[in-house]
Amino acid sequence: MLKPRPTATRELVNLDGLWKFATAATVGESPWAGPLDTPLEAPVPASYNDLFTDSAIRDHVGWVWYQRTVRVPRGWDGERVVLRVDAATHEGRVYVDDVLVAEHVGGYTPFEADITEHVGAGQEFRLTVGVNNELTTTTIPPGRITVDQTGRRKQTYLHDFYNYAGLARSVWLYSVPALHVEDITVVTGLDSTTGTVEYEVETSEAATVRVRVLDATGAEVCAGEGASGTLRIENVTPWRPGAAYLYELVAEIVDGDAIRDTYALPFGVRTVEVRGSRFLINGEPFYFTGFGKHEDTAVRGKGHDDAYLVHDFQLMEWTGANSFRTAHYPYAEEVMDFADRHGIVVIDETAAVGLNLAVEAGLLGTPPRPTFSPETFHDATRDAHAQAIRELIARDKNHPSVVMWCIANEPSSNEEGAREYFEPLVELTRKLDPTRPVTYTAVMFATSDNDRIADLFDVICINRYYGWYIATGDLAAAEQYMEGDLRGWAEKFGRPLLMSEYGADTLPGLHSVWDQPWTEEYQAAYLAASHRAFDRIEAVVGEQVWNFADFQTSHGIHRVDGNRKGVFTRDRKPKAAAYELQRRWRGLGGRKPSSEK
Repeated sequence: MLKPRPTATRELVNLDGLWKFATAATVGESPWAGPLDTPLEAPVPASYNDLFTDSAIRDHVGWVWYQRTVRVPRGWDGERVVLRVDAATHEGRVYVDDVLVAEHVGGYTPFEADITEHVGAGQEFRLTVGVNNELTTTTIPPGRITVDQTGRRKQTYLHDFYNYAGLARSVWLYSVPALHVEDITVVTGLDSTTGTVEYEVETSEAATVRVRVLDATGAEVCAGEGASGTLRIENVTPWRPGAAYLYELVAEIVDGDAIRDTYALPFGVRTVEVRGSRFLINGEPFYFTGFGKHEDTAVRGKGHDDAYLVHDFQLMEWTGANSFRTAHYPYAEEVMDFADRHGIVVIDETAAVGLNLAVEAGLLGTPPRPTFSPETFHDATRDAHAQAIRELIARDKNHPSVVMWCIANEPSSNEEGAREYFEPLVELTRKLDPTRPVTYTAVMFATSDNDRIADLFDVICINRYYGWYIATGDLAAAEQYMEGDLRGWAEKFGRPLLMSEYGADTLPGLHSVWDQPWTEEYQAAYLAASHRAFDRIEAVVGEQVWNFADFQTSHGIHRVDGNRKGVFTRDRKPKAAAYELQRRWRGLGGRKPSSEK
């Protein structure tokens, strides 16, 4: 799915701003059938949960409604008119006046509808978007709805971040010609100093297609005819971590001398490969340094914000980070575009977090239930998971910053049924994109001895909290446990190992001369002990601290105003650990630290 862009043949209108807003409990059964009767307004993009002082809105389970009036530009006569929602968490319905034009399940990927038959150039229409935040055993991420003694519906879920909901990303209206480019796929390679560009252009109907590749100055460096083919860029400038270089592939539908449609796709020329226990970008070993992150800020929730986007990337650069994982869902496309332009490496993750009922049992003190069964997570869950993978790859396949697909976070990979659940999903991912490695992140309960799925993947990402949840306050023991754990994975599987999570909750301003958990000194010492263990394991190809910044979670006595494992506070102030990371990462330059025997 192509991101909407204005071109010589296309126009784009952003529909962000203040919309009328209401929960389903305060409006009639068909709120799209007329003007929304509500005094409330909500900004788009933003999660709605923290905007209002009414706890009934914050805790609402079910549908909410957004509405505004839209005018189609009068110059769009004869064009196709498309409405696009960048995300509706976790289910969306879109109405043009009284007509349902689009439905979508999945909270972090875009969907759109051609509304040409329902609107007219220069005319206004009423746009209503319903958003449902419910999670079930057949949604990704999963959850469960319960009803208490008062009849109030409650949402429980299995992930440790707040279930923010609403229109957290932009809404667009755009035009395309009747005959237009629908999709483009680009796969790049390197042949010495020559870049190869395999391309495929999909059009709305049979058409004559030509393509041109422009360099960063706008100069044409190669061209071709036909909807698919391979181009060669002589003396290519590759896209490299920390040194981004982008070309543009301009796809044109032509009719004689006339251009019927044109679309310019930015791309970078680079290769990704796993060779033995090494991770290679452009044939060179790469060592990941960075973070697991969240789209999370005060008031906005998961609402995309360009100011935070710029500042977060600045802070990552300040620490010496070269990468991040989109924990635990696809991020806004603006984030991916920014990573492309600035040379930051991305591990792109689906929203499949919480496929692990052992964690639920541990947190709630309830008897464990099997994770994979007809009563828990089953074929319908896997179908939803497969659709999430399809949509993620369709959206992000052309981003040079994306070097790996992560199809799940901390699933119960040690349980019976895990292999039957995941093997078809790994096969699907490879079929959709054979050019990138595939990974998942292993939870603490999954060890090299009992994990049932690690051999299916190219890279094994490992989440470990020795020194925090295990061996709390004993960093000498934690370092030994970490090293022994990693050696087990390296010796059994012979694959690259990436530390995708390790961290300790920390209250800014709390200090001690001893190894006291929750202090800033302990967080820094915890990281240093973990790093010593990583450096002794040759197969470790990177480290991504959990987490970049403190973030909001659901209610729980084990959290104080959210998860405090951030190296930065929620408002992006550095803790002492940020300086510890800066000292380590700035001099690495994407290379593995020398081993300490």
